[in-house]
Amino acid sequence: MVASAETEEPVAQRQSGLTRVVKAIGLLRESPVGMIGAGIVLAWVIAAILAPVLAPFDPNATIMPFQRPGAVDPASGATFWLGTDKIGRDILSRIIYGGRRVLIYGPIATVAAYAVGIIMGLAAGYFRGWWDAVLSRVSDIVLSFPIFVLYVIVISTFGASGLNIVLAIIFASAPGIMRIVRGLTLDLRNRDYVAASQTRGESALYIMFVEILPNARGPLIVDACLRLGYVTITIGTLGFLGLGLPPPDPDWGGMVNESRALAPAFPHMIVYPCLAISSLVLGLNLLADGLREIAIRD
Repeated sequence: MVASAETEEPVAQRQSGLTRVVKAIGLLRESPVGMIGAGIVLAWVIAAILAPVLAPFDPNATIMPFQRPGAVDPASGATFWLGTDKIGRDILSRIIYGGRRVLIYGPIATVAAYAVGIIMGLAAGYFRGWWDAVLSRVSDIVLSFPIFVLYVIVISTFGASGLNIVLAIIFASAPGIMRIVRGLTLDLRNRDYVAASQTRGESALYIMFVEILPNARGPLIVDACLRLGYVTITIGTLGFLGLGLPPPDPDWGGMVNESRALAPAFPHMIVYPCLAISSLVLGLNLLADGLREIAIRD
């Protein structure tokens, strides 16, 4: 009977987790704002996955420079739906492939920053004492610098690459996440279920990651969506400053930087990349608003 009970407990936990996911999806459907945001983000995800199919041209192929939206390639008969840039690359193809870069590096950087920030915040809030003092002072030192200055320092020091962009975002974002997690942990560590786990003799790691962290998921999920939007803007801004992905990789911010001098005569070269950045950030913010409603109801 004991073995049966131990076997049934993980099954019940999995069913409970699945039930929460289904409930969250149902609640999101009741939020028009959240559904719009989810639709925008999903559209970009699908476009990134199907980039080889959806992009009408090779994003790095030089075809016909300075073509306006709707122009036709005489050689292939294909249409430049958003025009071409100053060296003849199709803007639509580069935007689609650029979205793939953002949707790879953005989530990786955000998840990695959260992994570091959660570990620091849980340790500071649960153990307190010198753990809290040291981690809080480190966080204060990093946050005392303007966040974008930290990005520029890290990338200028180690060079522009996808990995260094991720490292810069982790370094600059983890302390802010640590503060959020620390505050939630200080509140949750005094709950009855934490005291019950301590009475059972559970380890500190078990209590932090099984008892405390799941009960802090609501605010963290909302913050993660908002932070992913900030990361998207950051990647675009770094590209605009020449600190993004090295050429010839399509980069939304880099596309704006390359064409800014030609904006008065050929505004389509910068308008469409800016709209791409704005639409993805808008979708993430609307999705965060929908998830905030779920967190309130949950």
